[in-house]
Amino acid sequence: MRKTLSLTARLALLFASMACAFLVFVAIFIDRSVSAHFDELDLHDLSAKRVQVETLWGHIHSKDDLKGLPLRIDDAFVGHDTVALLITLPQTSWQYTLNADKFGDIHTQLHNSLDPFFKWDTAGGGHYIGQSILLKAGVPGASEVNLLIGLDISHHVHFLEQLRLYLGLGIGVATLLAGLLGWFAAYKGLAPIRKVASTARQLSAKRLAERLSTDDAPAEMQELIVAFNGMLERLEASFRRLNEFSDDIAHELRSPVSNLMTETQVALSRIRSADEYREVLHSNLEEFDRLARMIADMLFLAKTDNGELPTPLKTVHLDREVIALLEFYEALADEKQLRLTLEGEGWVRGEPLMLRRALSNLLSNAIRHTPSGEHIAINIHQQKNGVNLTISNPGEPIPADQISRIFDRFYRVDPSRSRHGDGSGLGLSITRSIVEAHGGEISVESNPVLTTFMIRIPLA
Repeated sequence: MRKTLSLTARLALLFASMACAFLVFVAIFIDRSVSAHFDELDLHDLSAKRVQVETLWGHIHSKDDLKGLPLRIDDAFVGHDTVALLITLPQTSWQYTLNADKFGDIHTQLHNSLDPFFKWDTAGGGHYIGQSILLKAGVPGASEVNLLIGLDISHHVHFLEQLRLYLGLGIGVATLLAGLLGWFAAYKGLAPIRKVASTARQLSAKRLAERLSTDDAPAEMQELIVAFNGMLERLEASFRRLNEFSDDIAHELRSPVSNLMTETQVALSRIRSADEYREVLHSNLEEFDRLARMIADMLFLAKTDNGELPTPLKTVHLDREVIALLEFYEALADEKQLRLTLEGEGWVRGEPLMLRRALSNLLSNAIRHTPSGEHIAINIHQQKNGVNLTISNPGEPIPADQISRIFDRFYRVDPSRSRHGDGSGLGLSITRSIVEAHGGEISVESNPVLTTFMIRIPLA
């Protein structure tokens, strides 16, 4: 597996790269600025020397003046070792040179240049700038004079070389420091993430109460920490419900198994007649049936948790399903002298058997908890984007603090509303799973007068 860089290292490299790029840009700007400034100074100095020579040449009007020119130039350029001169009269053999030996083959360099200003280097490592000028001679026997002037700029070139060296070293050191500072800043800034990771490593089924504090966390991490704490709260609640569910399963399975063992032991305690054994077997069959339905309900809920319920594809008329259920529960309702009524009609896209099972659970629950002689009302209201179905019955109200948990598996509100007979205690949980599988939602409202279960299922 290829090892990847940590987020801290990536941020440090990014910070160092950006700092390096910025410093390189600044260094190039400084180098260009200083180089341009030196060029300007060199050209100005060269022009000043040229004007000085032209001024001296302007006083030459005779051969006698020409003989005294070298002395005047030597006096004018005393101490100017960086200046080289070559003055020639093409029609004569006269010429004058100053410091030409320091400039290498200056004559060839100047005459081979096509530019008024030019630079060249010598074999000895010198760096020079020069200019070639053609002037009127002003002396008998010569019509023009060639003025070749050069200026040693090695000190400027060496300064630029040193500057570039120092800038390069400075950029390297600054980039390294920027990387270290970036790493330190990222390391400190990502401390909350490390804390989240540390908390996550310590989590277990017995340590889900851990929470992260947002007091010292940066603003960018607040949302992550809040989300992480919310996840821990949901996990803690899920594990708590799972533990309660496991305890309830153990309790619910223990009762029929204990009944089966007791009845079997009693039957085997002495020799009995065939009718007595048959009676024991009938009693055991009822317990087995209860176990089978309980297991089937738990398997159904397990499928809903894994999203394995059938895909709703058929048109289901809820009023027809309710009418069929009313006919089925008619005898039970008559026994308790209950009146069942249906108002409205509506249809949805769904799985008929699943929806009938959900409605059956609600209707049987209402019949079970409605006092004799009362009325159970079922209302269906078709809307543009869905169907609302309510089942209302009078009876003992559900406490407000228990309503949020009434759809939990095996949850008992109180003894007065605990299940009777052979129910598995999973009916409301199964109903909610079926409704949610159809994209709907179920809720309940309860007051001292009436308890109403409300189902809303969208059309699509």
